[in-house]
Amino acid sequence: MSSSQPNTLRNAALAILGAILLVLKGKYHGPAEELVWAHGGNFVVSFALYFAAINAVWKYPRNWLLAAVLTLLTVELFEAFDGFGFMTNVYDQRDYLANAAGVAVAVLVDQITRARTQ
Repeated sequence: MSSSQPNTLRNAALAILGAILLVLKGKYHGPAEELVWAHGGNFVVSFALYFAAINAVWKYPRNWLLAAVLTLLTVELFEAFDGFGFMTNVYDQRDYLANAAGVAVAVLVDQITRARTQ
C-alpha cells in the first residue's frame, strides 16, 4: 500500500464502529455468548485502535504495517501490565489472541476498503 493521504472519514467511521460494538457487547445474547462477553471487547478495541493509528502514521511507507505493529504492541502491553494501572483489566491469556485477531481483521478490512476507495 502506498503512503497516500488516508481516508480519514472511513477510518473514523470504522474506529467509531469498534467503539459502538464495545458498548453493545454486554447486550449480546446468542451463539458463543460467553466468548463474545469474555473476548469481544479486546477484539473490537484492537480493531478500533488500528483505524485510529492508521491516520497517525499515513505518511510512512507501509503505513498499514506500522499501524498494525503499534496497535498490537499497545493492546498486548495493556494486557500484560494490567491496564497500565489506570484501567480495570481482568487478565486472561486468550485476550492476547483476541487482540491479534482484532488487528488482523482491521488490516484485512483496511486493505479491502482501501483498494475500493482509491
